[in-house]
Amino acid sequence: MNKNPYAWIESSLDTIHRANWYRFVQTVDSLPDATLMLSGQKVINFASNDYLGLAGDKRLQQSAIQAIQAFGTGSTGSRLLSGHRQLHRDLEQAIASTKQTENAVVFSSGYLANLGTITAIVGKRDLILADQYNHSSLKNGAILSGATIIEYPHCDISTLTAKLNQERPKYRRCLIATDSVFSMDGDLCPLPQLLDLADEHSCMLLIDEAHATGVMGKTGGGCAEHLGCTGREFIQIGTLSKALGSLGGYVAGSHQLIDFLRNRAPSWIYTTALSPADTAAALTAIQILQQEPERRQQLWKNVDYLKYLVTKNLPNLKTLATESPIICFQLPNADTAVIVGEKFKEAGIFAPAIRPPTVPTSRIRITIMATHEQSHLEKLVQVLAEMKIGM
Repeated sequence: MNKNPYAWIESSLDTIHRANWYRFVQTVDSLPDATLMLSGQKVINFASNDYLGLAGDKRLQQSAIQAIQAFGTGSTGSRLLSGHRQLHRDLEQAIASTKQTENAVVFSSGYLANLGTITAIVGKRDLILADQYNHSSLKNGAILSGATIIEYPHCDISTLTAKLNQERPKYRRCLIATDSVFSMDGDLCPLPQLLDLADEHSCMLLIDEAHATGVMGKTGGGCAEHLGCTGREFIQIGTLSKALGSLGGYVAGSHQLIDFLRNRAPSWIYTTALSPADTAAALTAIQILQQEPERRQQLWKNVDYLKYLVTKNLPNLKTLATESPIICFQLPNADTAVIVGEKFKEAGIFAPAIRPPTVPTSRIRITIMATHEQSHLEKLVQVLAEMKIGM
């Protein structure tokens, strides 16, 4: 027996390498934008969740600078222990207004918002029914809660209904948990049907709006707005780090829910509050979201244009069904995905391979931004055609 208790790490890394699942970070040398300097090379950026192009916006930068000058670089402790800045409450009220809910509470990340909320509202006597493609934060929150977890096939309402009929009577509380926009596929959850099922079976419903906030809906209110479910009672979680160009997470819902989470969500109670700079930047982003609907409109024009180009020039390309700015090109295996990602980079396109275990099948994941130009989208399709993918 090897006496070194860390010896297993090397063999595990070898396994990751052999499976072509090894990942590494690449250095960005410029402001976030539709084009980047990536390790010294200028590339078109299709790997960002900065859907509205706000992460490099000078107004967000200026708000962050002013907040640092007024309040310092850190929040110095948890809000319950050390107090908070009025900025935090202003941001929460702005989120609640955008989501058209009674109240909201801000966490230090979207991941922490999911962990804290799920572990606060269900426990060992309860049941979680979860979409099999849920984000890692939803999955880990479910595990940490100690509740019984049953996964249902992706967006499969009939199986979910059968599971509810069979299992719901056995448990005290039941939570249905799902992403609203699935980040590695681009499709949407069947929210109206999920809400009807939740009502019928006396279940709570939690949706993760991370990739929908600022993007979906007439005013950027997310899938809840886009699918006509505003005003119905459920739990909406999201992030400030994607379309809103900052950092942090939120939960939006009823006054009672938010009050309860402030008293019971461990990842809010025992974590230092969001920094003044991130808080101010997110608040400014929401104001821009409300004042400049043309940003979101341009995003969807770009999505439609890319779909048009793909249909016209690459009719046999295998893409996953999508209703969002996330478009995935399916590939046969991890090796192919890595090769395609490398060829993209050589051609000046940043669109890294997505492989198991992150997803069940290998793919190239393209995310569209409002700040992409038509020439950027045309270059992407041109390179795909030159690689003869889907031909």
